[in-house]
Amino acid sequence: MGAKLINLENALIFLLVLLALAFQSEAGGIVVYWGQNGREGTLTNTCSSGKYKIVNIAFLSSFGGGRTPQINLAGHCNPASNGCKRISQDIRYCQSKGIKVLLSLGGDMKTYYLSSSDEARNLADYLWNNFLGGSSNSRPLGDAVLNGIDFDIEGGGGSSNYAELARRLSDYSKRGKKVYLAAAPQCPFPDSSLHAALSTGLFDYVWIQYYNNPQCSYESSSRNRFKNSWQKWTTTVSAGQFFIGLPASSAAAGSGYVAPNVLTSQVLPFAKASSKYGGVMLWNKYHDDKNGYSSQIKGSV
Repeated sequence: MGAKLINLENALIFLLVLLALAFQSEAGGIVVYWGQNGREGTLTNTCSSGKYKIVNIAFLSSFGGGRTPQINLAGHCNPASNGCKRISQDIRYCQSKGIKVLLSLGGDMKTYYLSSSDEARNLADYLWNNFLGGSSNSRPLGDAVLNGIDFDIEGGGGSSNYAELARRLSDYSKRGKKVYLAAAPQCPFPDSSLHAALSTGLFDYVWIQYYNNPQCSYESSSRNRFKNSWQKWTTTVSAGQFFIGLPASSAAAGSGYVAPNVLTSQVLPFAKASSKYGGVMLWNKYHDDKNGYSSQIKGSV
């Protein structure tokens, strides 16, 4: 009888562990952009904080028109002198902690465009060989293999060709190592720069920018604008998970800042009703450090 009770207790403990792991895998996470302020700490510091599920390295900000693509990591390092190769060890550290690290394309500098589907395929090949699972003598971030690519395309031209870029990158997943695809559209639907790419249905993550867009940002006095937008995105676009994109402080964007207590009490309960809810994206690491935003919301995300 005693042995049976022990076996039953062990079975119950095992079941509880499985349930806890399942709950953890379904819980939301925080995504952050890193790379655009030299005072935000290293990538290793970012990942050792325990706050983030995914880190986007920002940005590969120059490409197209026959130019060799260029990364711009602000005050962190100088790619022209191969000074960014040392970030490989940081990337591997993050990945050892279970944190995905993506390279973000674009940004608001608009020194980029794709003029044709051929140019899109060439960019995909460059990304594969220089940042993902391929090989090249000129890998700007060293030999670490990033987990995927984030499309933060905010104009620049050639929007229809980003669909071909997504397809080509997705094809590389068939070579063995998954290439995660993410996108950061503006909240007005559809996003003019990313609609074609998102229509491919190939994206794992979509973090919608609910800032600098008053027509769909969250306001306590007009909650339906956000709610209608969130429902539109999560029910219309075929993607793995959707994230609420927010500025990490009021200084991080012109508009759209949502106080942490408002986010946790008013916004997240509604957003979590979607089976596609993935968490919160923050712009950016520097402002998160200054405001402590992620620390205030992490337990509720």
